[in-house]
Amino acid sequence: MKRRIFCATATLAASIGFAGAAAAQTKWDFATAYPAFNFHSKNNELFVKDVDAATQSKLKITPHFGASLFKMPEIKRAVQTGNAQMGEFFMVSFQNEAPIFGVDGLPFLASSYDEAFKLYQAQKPQLQKLLDKQGQVLLYAVAWPPQGIYTKKPINSIADLKGMKWRVYSPTTARIGELVGAQPVTIQEAELSQALATGVIEGLITSSATGADNKLYENLKYYYNVQAWIPKNAVVVSKKAFNALDKTQQEAVLKAAAAAETRGWKESRDVDARSIATMKAGGMQIEEPSAQLKADLAKVGATVVSEWTDKAGADGKSVLDTFKAAK
Repeated sequence: MKRRIFCATATLAASIGFAGAAAAQTKWDFATAYPAFNFHSKNNELFVKDVDAATQSKLKITPHFGASLFKMPEIKRAVQTGNAQMGEFFMVSFQNEAPIFGVDGLPFLASSYDEAFKLYQAQKPQLQKLLDKQGQVLLYAVAWPPQGIYTKKPINSIADLKGMKWRVYSPTTARIGELVGAQPVTIQEAELSQALATGVIEGLITSSATGADNKLYENLKYYYNVQAWIPKNAVVVSKKAFNALDKTQQEAVLKAAAAAETRGWKESRDVDARSIATMKAGGMQIEEPSAQLKADLAKVGATVVSEWTDKAGADGKSVLDTFKAAK
């Protein structure tokens, strides 16, 4: 009888111990729209592993790739409302919400990685301030490779883009489409291949990584390496979820985030070179823009930057002035 009581007591104690361990673990959902093989996703996965190791699994983050938890346009809002603790979003897509999100999508403002990082540093204080008001904490931001133009036919000037069904993913790409006389069509990345295969779009401007990931060389023939801009993804966490962590866990998250940012920017450079090689091997012609095309695009870029500055006001001018001083 005593033995049975002892065993029952031991079992109860073990159950309480396991329950206590389970209760001590904090779980976060991390929503992202990109496939698991994308370099941003791989970088995010390493961030998750770093946090797990640093917190001894007390903070368990589950990444949800390929828009499996929320669609791309929904992710930022999901974090704001607490429906996901973490999320990754493409900043320029939210320029209509606040101009500061669109600064890294301004054409020909920053066309090298070094310049793009300086622009990020100029943008970052205002970005953090805005996200804080929205109940979010900026963990890190990672650049995409420079944006190039993809078409079915060769182009020598913007006149060759007139009437083309042009994929857009942000206010800036939509405005560029209008300025060059194309027909803007909003298409998210997950729908890109199908839109090209069915003729919904005939051309677009996007990164080399997106081109390689989506095998754009199967439907398009030319890639013009215009390096129009270098946009970024932001990875954010709900401020409520972050503040609920103890100080040690917060420090672990921030340390892993800093490492992810450094690693992500380096990987972006490598991905650009690999992606261009992949597209070339797939039969796509990699072209440098003609002098006329460069001149035409510069004029379009100047118009877009001027319009953005007017909307962004003093805050926008401050970011651009800080960036120009750092160049």
